[in-house]
Amino acid sequence: MMKGVSFFVTVAILALASSLASAYDPSPLQDFCVAINDIKSGVFVNGKFCKDPAMVSANDFFFSGLNIPGNTENKVGSNVTLVNVDKLAGLNTLGISLARLDFAPYGLNPPHTHPRGTELLVVIEGTLLVGFVTSNPNKLFTKVLNKGDVFVFPIGLIHFQFNIGKTAALAFAGLSSQNPGVITIANAVFGSVPPINPDVLIKAFQLDKNVVEYLQKAFAPN
Repeated sequence: MMKGVSFFVTVAILALASSLASAYDPSPLQDFCVAINDIKSGVFVNGKFCKDPAMVSANDFFFSGLNIPGNTENKVGSNVTLVNVDKLAGLNTLGISLARLDFAPYGLNPPHTHPRGTELLVVIEGTLLVGFVTSNPNKLFTKVLNKGDVFVFPIGLIHFQFNIGKTAALAFAGLSSQNPGVITIANAVFGSVPPINPDVLIKAFQLDKNVVEYLQKAFAPN
């Protein structure tokens, strides 16, 4: 009798452990998703509503244009063309997206982070200095990449790509989310809307007030 009770208790514990192991929240696909009871007032969902399978066509899984170089005539000399679920509807729920990265000579993709995706980068042309910084105590991992080289940037960590060559550079990146998001560090800190109180930035970065005010003007959205 005791063996039978012990067996059923063991099965119950294993079943409970199994249910707890599988009962986790899905990864978010936007910065936040505030719960709402009135679905008519809802705007964002964690992903997108699904199209009727009977209405799906090959075009829902197709995107054209990554052969076209991005415009790098800007302050940082780089351009990112992202193919996410907003541009390729068939990516919905598949947890993947793609980006083309174009660099002018000495162009930079500034330090940034993808809060919802790991990035796997492959260099097609040129030479890039790349790197990422870990969480505290902030160790830097950096490498010079040439044509055909691959580098991975773990999810959520600050990273960058810098063209150290005298010619244009091209890379492609796969990201482990249909909507990985991007936070460009300088823009977020000095160009937020509304702006962060200068006293916060003065103390955080140990900078003179005039420097902080200059940076906030420089990164203010147009």
